[in-house]
Amino acid sequence: MLDAIEKRIVAATQGGLPLCPQPYAQIASQIGLSEDEVMARMRDMLARGVIRRIALAPNHYALGMTANGMSVWDVDDEKVRDLGPMIGALDFVSHCYLRPRGEGWPYNLFAMIHGHDRAEVETKRAQIAALLGEACRESDILYSTRILKKTGLRLRKD
Repeated sequence: MLDAIEKRIVAATQGGLPLCPQPYAQIASQIGLSEDEVMARMRDMLARGVIRRIALAPNHYALGMTANGMSVWDVDDEKVRDLGPMIGALDFVSHCYLRPRGEGWPYNLFAMIHGHDRAEVETKRAQIAALLGEACRESDILYSTRILKKTGLRLRKD
C-alpha cells in the first residue's frame, strides 16, 4: 500500500523522470519534499517491490533501430544462470530474461536485440550463439511487427 507521500512521488514520476541534471531535485521541488526524501522513498519502494526498477526506456524506432527481435534460446539448465548475465550485459541487448519452458516451447532464455536492419540483428544473434556455444540446443527469433505503447506504474484517477 502506498502512503500519501508515495502517491505524490508516483504521480510526479509516472510519465518519466525529467531530463535534467538533477531529476530528483526537480521532482522534490515540484511536490514540496527534499531531494534526499524523494530518493529515500524511491529506494524504499524499490526494496518493497512497489517499483521494480528505474530504467531508461528508449524509443528504438526513433533512434533508427527499426529491426527489433526477441531472440529465444534453449540453454542447458545447468549453465543458463551463468550464461544469461553475459548475454544481458551485451550492449545491443536491451533486456534479457530467464523463463520457464512451456508445452511446445523449449526456450528458457530470452534476449531482445535491436538493430538498424534484420541483417544487423542476425549478426548480433550469431554473437550470442557463439557465447552460448554448445550449452544452446536450439534458438529462434521473433521480430517486432509494430510498436507497443510502453508505460510504467500508473495511479488510477479517483
